[in-house]
Amino acid sequence: MATRFLTADDVRRAGAGEIVVAEGTLVTPQALEAARELGIEIRGGAGPYREPAPDRGPDATRAARSLPHLPEPSEDPLAGTGVVVTAVGRNRRGILAEITTTLNANGAGVQNVSQRVVEGYFHLILVVELDPGAPFEGLKTALECLGGPDDYAVRVMHERVFRYMHRI
Repeated sequence: MATRFLTADDVRRAGAGEIVVAEGTLVTPQALEAARELGIEIRGGAGPYREPAPDRGPDATRAARSLPHLPEPSEDPLAGTGVVVTAVGRNRRGILAEITTTLNANGAGVQNVSQRVVEGYFHLILVVELDPGAPFEGLKTALECLGGPDDYAVRVMHERVFRYMHRI
């Protein structure tokens, strides 16, 4: 059976006081936020919505044996302190300074940098380490607010995403 998703657009279109989702439906964080803003309750068949348990797939046991260097995921989805930051856009003076200043202000230090400029456009990849106790969400929000539609875009991803990708 295919996985179902409930998005923020679905919530806005529903226009009801309550949305009942089928078992196994994934409700995006944006949909939860939209529902909260609009005063809409999202429910499962047996009560309030609960995120379904992750499907580790048929090869999960084999992956645990063959990839022992990748720790088993913990209950905390943001455990760990590594973050990958990418930025893409039109090249101009000061972009790297804007990004690294924001990193420093949010308790993150650069561990590795890769940057390339081609015909006036740049692509930057930073691997950064958060200070203990520094919030990932705060860093993500601060960085993704940089740039603009005609300048550059920044995307921030927690290291756990990469750990999960390599388990597949």
